[in-house]
Amino acid sequence: MSLSISGVVFIVWAVAVAVCDCRNRRIPNLLAAAGLVAAFVCAFAQHNPFGVHSFQALLGMAVGFAVLLPFYALGVMGAADVKIFAVLGAWCGIHALLGLWVAASLIGGIHAAALLIATRTPLATLGRRAPTFAFGERRATPYAACLTVPAAAWLLLQPFAGLAR
Repeated sequence: MSLSISGVVFIVWAVAVAVCDCRNRRIPNLLAAAGLVAAFVCAFAQHNPFGVHSFQALLGMAVGFAVLLPFYALGVMGAADVKIFAVLGAWCGIHALLGLWVAASLIGGIHAAALLIATRTPLATLGRRAPTFAFGERRATPYAACLTVPAAAWLLLQPFAGLAR
């Protein structure tokens, strides 16, 4: 298996996002912006590892941002999660967003359930406004990591998809 330079750039970016999110529950705006610039450079140069072209990248970014923005407005998701989903839309295209969202939600749900069990949080506290999911100093689920890991796995597994046919 051989990754293109653009594929390596995507994997490095996705891992950096996941590490930042897991360690700090924060993603620097510079990292989100760098991913967006790289996605558009690859799309415009027609070297996107997912086969996404410039218009598809623009559409994917807009839809990725618009879809998660209401969750941020409701206070159930961080701004970085919305930005990272928009960047993933630029990298992977609109056609991949639903699958990435579902995979991230399943991973996030498993993480949240594990936190509930590990912290022995009573279900009765789930409706309160105080942060429910805290493990040590780590609050909530690292949702941006949950978004980027399936995208990276999808890219890495693409060469093996042809073997299954």
